[in-house]
Amino acid sequence: MLVVGLTGGIASGKSTVSKLFSEHHHIPIIDADLLAREVIEPGTSGFTTIVNHFGPDRILDPNGVLDRAALGEIIFNDPNERKWLNGIIHPLVRREMVKRTIRYWLKGEWAVIVDVPLLIEAGMWKWVGEIVVVYVNEKLQLSRLVSRPLPNSPPLTETQAKSRISSQMSLSEKINYSTYVLDNSGTIKDLEVQIDKLVNKWKVSQGFGIGIPIIDGWWYKLCWLVPPIGLTAGLMVLISRWMKYNFGGNKKGRRKGRGEVERNWKPEEIELRERNGRPGGRRRTGGSITDE
Repeated sequence: MLVVGLTGGIASGKSTVSKLFSEHHHIPIIDADLLAREVIEPGTSGFTTIVNHFGPDRILDPNGVLDRAALGEIIFNDPNERKWLNGIIHPLVRREMVKRTIRYWLKGEWAVIVDVPLLIEAGMWKWVGEIVVVYVNEKLQLSRLVSRPLPNSPPLTETQAKSRISSQMSLSEKINYSTYVLDNSGTIKDLEVQIDKLVNKWKVSQGFGIGIPIIDGWWYKLCWLVPPIGLTAGLMVLISRWMKYNFGGNKKGRRKGRGEVERNWKPEEIELRERNGRPGGRRRTGGSITDE
């Protein structure tokens, strides 16, 4: 089974991409943001730990429900508190992700998408077969963020929005880790075309498109029916990525600045860019895997 890591940045449109993968191509989604909400719902150990740490007067609304806007304001402006919160939520979310991935594999799914806003920062990019980054330039990212309505809260000010963007690794840095980049600066139709091309490419890699039903998708079926083959293939992907990270020829390449994309990309390369060099770029400390 192909495991795809999907990431982006706040207001990059990653949730729209995730929805298109699910609704148009029926690929199951494991959403880290939803899991993070589940593991700190009232009555859970995560909820109790967080409330005891921050104090009910700071992060609970009058109904005793977690005020996510208030919590977000704290962690986006205090790296130490963000790091502490990560230490509580990350293990719980990762454990649930593994469980759900195994369930989809047992059901015979040919692919699953793990939707994690901070896939790169949390180091989870090392454990997926493909890494898809949803990209927009920083100016458009800021514009979308300040105009986005928030439930039970006023929209973010420009200062608040900039604080949230700067708390994450820039999108121009994230694409250094990607195997594919989806450019979300255009229309929804533009995005659909890119996603259709990408899914078709994945299907070919899994043995689809032969035209004979019994052997269509032969590679994914073989990996599912003979688990040692699937496990070996997955291990080879991880080893290959480790080799590129440690010995790739792109180690000393120029580091991109914030909001910068390579200017020599062709349009089709922006739509679906395959990167064969070493993943690189600056790594920020802190940041929750579900910050979006």
